[in-house]
Parts: sequence; structure tokens; C-alpha cells
Amino acid sequence: MTTNSQVARRLEELANLLENQGANPFRVNAYRQGARAIAALPEPVFDLYAREGIEGLDRIPGIGSRLAHALRALVETGRLPMLERLRGEVDPVLLLQSVPGIGRIQAKRLHHDLGIDTLEELESAAHDGRLASVAGFGSKRVAGIVDSLASRLGRVRQVEAGGQCQVPIEELLDVDREYREAVRSGILATIAPRRFNPEKRTWLPILHTQRGVRHYTAMFSNTARAHRLGTTHDWVILYQDGESGAHQYTVITSHHGPLEGRRIVRGREAECRELFERQDGGPAIPDQAHGVPQQL
Repeated sequence: MTTNSQVARRLEELANLLENQGANPFRVNAYRQGARAIAALPEPVFDLYAREGIEGLDRIPGIGSRLAHALRALVETGRLPMLERLRGEVDPVLLLQSVPGIGRIQAKRLHHDLGIDTLEELESAAHDGRLASVAGFGSKRVAGIVDSLASRLGRVRQVEAGGQCQVPIEELLDVDREYREAVRSGILATIAPRRFNPEKRTWLPILHTQRGVRHYTAMFSNTARAHRLGTTHDWVILYQDGESGAHQYTVITSHHGPLEGRRIVRGREAECRELFERQDGGPAIPDQAHGVPQQL
């Protein structure tokens, strides 16, 4: 079990990485304050969570709801996803493998064959029948995965059901635009991803930005699938951290249909089409300025 001092060190490392990558100073200080709060906690944070759940984490002085969600992920999975992102070691296979009922072989199959990178995408696949079509995923295992995801994503889902947390498609596309413009201008800090980078080359630009209460981290996709398809400088991953928890979105250039040539949020294509038709006063037309140089 990870001790409080180990949790505090991870939060302090996270704060240092955010600071070095140009994140909002208030966000940096929030993680430093959280590290101090956990270090001073008179009982193991794991015991507190086991007894009181996320509400107990939220009540720790200096933590708050945003950091409580990060701590819950650490307690439940032993991983701090944001720290892994900023280190450049994001691995969708490990993320999928953290779900009870999914081993490493199954996680690889889901990532490579179905293109599932996030827990939200796994949840969708469980509900639309794609998960059941994969060998080894019988009805009992799928039901268990659905229950596990409901626990990990439940609070976010409840808020979204009330229409309070659905991030506007315009906002996601605007963060994507900001990231790609900053990449072209060469002003972003870059990191050396630990995966698919045997030369340890520092090449992956990272952006920290904010829209209201929502904090975003944006970077190109460094997944096996993106490398296989040659889209590592097209697919942009947006990690959104808000009061109700974290979300992940993938923005890509569409290569077919009425949205060909346009930047779209994967899984929210219908909303993108409606947005572009409103903006254009008619059917969507290709955006000639969407490209990003393939070599940085």
C-alpha cells in the first residue's frame, strides 16, 4: 500500500511538472497545498477512503473536489493518471487493465482491435455491443465491467445527466485550435515520452490552458494506434479536469463524409456537424487551415 508520504511526493512531483510546463500558478499551488495536506494527515489516506469514500477525501483541509478525484484514482488503481501524462508515459493498455475483469491480453485486444483508449470509450463499447463481440467477454464479464465503470465514472455521469457538465463542443474545438496554433508557433514546452521513443527524443508539445473552472492539458496522441496510422501529429488528446472529475477527448481531422477536412471530436460527430452547419449557414465544408506540420 502506498503511504501518505509517497502520495505527497507524487503530488509534489505533479506540481513541479505543471510549473515547468507553464500551467496556471494557482493550479500548481493547489497540488503543492494538497501534498502538504496529505503529508500532515494523521491516518493513512487509504483508510480514510475505505471508511468514508470520496466525500472523506473531499473534506481533507486543502484538498477539494478536483484533487479528491485524483486521489480516488490513486487509491483505487495505484496510478495517478495526470502524473503519468505529464511524464509522457500514458499507456491506454495499462488504463484498461486497471478495470476488474480485463487482463493485459484483453486490454491489448481492446486497444488495438477496437481502438479503445479511455474508460469512457470502454463504457460505450460495453453498452453498444462491441465489447461482447470480443472473444472472452461473455455477458457476466461485461456486466461486471459495466458495474465497475459505473462506480469510477458515476459521479460525472450523474452530473452530466442533469445537463450541468456536458462540455460544449465549441470549447473543445477551441482548445484544440489553441494547442495547434501554439505548436506551429513553437512556444510550448516539450516532453520526451517514455513510450515509442527509444531515442528519448524531446518532441511532444504540451499545453496547459483553462476555460472557466475547467483546466485542460492538450498533447498529440502517442498511442500505438496513432503511430500505426501515422496520426501522431494530427490526433490531439484533451484531458479536462473539472470540479466533477476528469474527462478525456480526442480531436481528429475527419477524412470522410460531410465533415471531411474538418476538426471533430471523436464520439461527438453529430454535434460537430451541427456546429459547422450553423457557422457556415449550410453543409460543412473543408477547413483549409486545419493542418499541423508533420515534423516539429
